[in-house]
Amino acid sequence: MKNDNLEKVKVKLQQKFGKRFTTNKTILERHGKDEAYYPVAPPDGVVFPQSTNEVRDIVLTCSDYSIPIIPFGVGTSLEGGIGALKGGISIDFSEMKKILEINQLDMDCTVEAGITRKELGSQLKDTGLFFPVDPGADATIGGMAATSASGTNAVRYGTMRNNVMGLKVVMANGEIIKTGGRARKSSAGYDLTRIFVGSEGTLGIITEITLKLYGNPANISAAVCQFDNLEDSVNSVIESLLSGVPLARIELLDEVQMEACINYSKLNEFKPKPTLFFEFHGTENEISEQTKTIQEITREYGGSNFIWKNLPEERNRLWEARHNAYYAALALKPGCEAWSSDVCVPITSLSDCIIESKEKLKEMNLQAPLVGHVGDGNFHLLYLIEPGDQEQFKKAKSHNKWMVEKAIDLGGTCTGEHGIGYGKAEFLAKEVGSSIKLMKGIKHAFDPKGLLNPGKLFV
Repeated sequence: MKNDNLEKVKVKLQQKFGKRFTTNKTILERHGKDEAYYPVAPPDGVVFPQSTNEVRDIVLTCSDYSIPIIPFGVGTSLEGGIGALKGGISIDFSEMKKILEINQLDMDCTVEAGITRKELGSQLKDTGLFFPVDPGADATIGGMAATSASGTNAVRYGTMRNNVMGLKVVMANGEIIKTGGRARKSSAGYDLTRIFVGSEGTLGIITEITLKLYGNPANISAAVCQFDNLEDSVNSVIESLLSGVPLARIELLDEVQMEACINYSKLNEFKPKPTLFFEFHGTENEISEQTKTIQEITREYGGSNFIWKNLPEERNRLWEARHNAYYAALALKPGCEAWSSDVCVPITSLSDCIIESKEKLKEMNLQAPLVGHVGDGNFHLLYLIEPGDQEQFKKAKSHNKWMVEKAIDLGGTCTGEHGIGYGKAEFLAKEVGSSIKLMKGIKHAFDPKGLLNPGKLFV
């Protein structure tokens, strides 16, 4: 019956969308694999809508025949979030890239789900405004909302949950709803926006997003500080945050990741040591005061003199290197496969979690560069694994399990920004306890047939 229903859905989508519906094998495989270390799980078809109404038509067609639906941005997720684990139809948002509205004086905008963060940034350049959330990948805004992404600016500007003001969502029954609005605060009823942000396409299909924007800083300065050991670098971060200085960015790269970035991005002025990248926003006087305080703290912990990157092209080169850390790490072991995992812990537990995770890597003879948005207690490991080496993969899986459980035991979370997907579904229940039943109840209420991105979040 399922195969019959699937064929009927394919015929209907082909009739309605023509060349914007495909079953090409290469395209299917592309839509069944993100950047995670998980097998390809291709959908049975891919459709490219151009409007919210077309998304509704796709959802209604699939719902009529009980065929799963998987939203797709650009495929940069890291926990298997786009895999079609039960087959179905992938909705690709690459033809929904419009900026629908920019309200310059109110500092907000509304965009379609398929626009990427770089495309949005480019179109905001002449407005004097910017959108601060910047995950390493050039992800779509819809995908960033679906995973509650964050990035290097989160320490000052927050994550997607803090910066999404409202949504347009197609529900599992085809109903189109709006959540939130353009007011900067509201105490009206349940906060549905926050329920959908981070839901990974399991509760509804996000098609439009209203975002907070910010005025461009009067001045920006970036600086790099290097340390002889990792523990001192992490402890200086904790002290810096306690100082009350409004840091715009504070990023940690361990000695392995730093060596990778030096080689990949030609950062030859640095050494392969534990390193902090800082960025400061404000007036000249504000930045002067901020940097004075932070330099005093880093020196107390044995940090080097700051290496300044004040010209725009210098700063861009530095942060481009940081955003390319994933690819730099891959270049350490040409031909390897990579598995990225992240955890987030209370700031005071950051040092213990990082140091013990590194020690465990050494014990298990694993290579995994470390990089962290340490200003909010979040760090990532990128396990580098030889293709087909199941023993290495088992060890990496064992280390990841240990690290995640350690983070949860410290009062943290199994994922700071990657999302659950199916890669971390086994840890969600441990983290949230009995409230997992409530989460499953919400899922059933929103999606009673279980058609929206099935197999994600819950084991």
